[in-house]
Amino acid sequence: MPHPKLDAIDKRILHVLQADAKITNAELAQRVGLSASPCLARVRALEASGVISRHVTLLDPLKVGLAVSVFIQVSLEQQVEKSLNAFQAAIIAYPEVMECYLMTGDADYLLRVVVADVQALERFIVERLSKIKGVASIRSSFALKQVKYETALPV
Repeated sequence: MPHPKLDAIDKRILHVLQADAKITNAELAQRVGLSASPCLARVRALEASGVISRHVTLLDPLKVGLAVSVFIQVSLEQQVEKSLNAFQAAIIAYPEVMECYLMTGDADYLLRVVVADVQALERFIVERLSKIKGVASIRSSFALKQVKYETALPV
């Protein structure tokens, strides 16, 4: 499906919704300079086209006991489609994995994992990640401080 053309009003709608998805349609309409009905129609069109893919609630990881954020580089024994698909299927099932990217460069995958503590990370690596067929190497780096974290895309 081709990308829908976003005009200035669509971009304002997206900017506001990315900051506060719970805003009422009336407030959104006022902030973007539309009346309520056309504003709602635009939001629904953005949802239907897939530009707005979902609505979520963001949690503070520290306040829910997930104090350790780790970036893990994973290399596979072989970079063939079957191995890539098997790894991806396994990773999708692990709730600790917040993000997973197929990469160029030294490692095949980069994961962002959140866990409660170092012991939970050890269990994740030993009991889950290292048991995925085809994993050749695992390199972990702890995040010491989150300097910037954004969920809003710069539209």
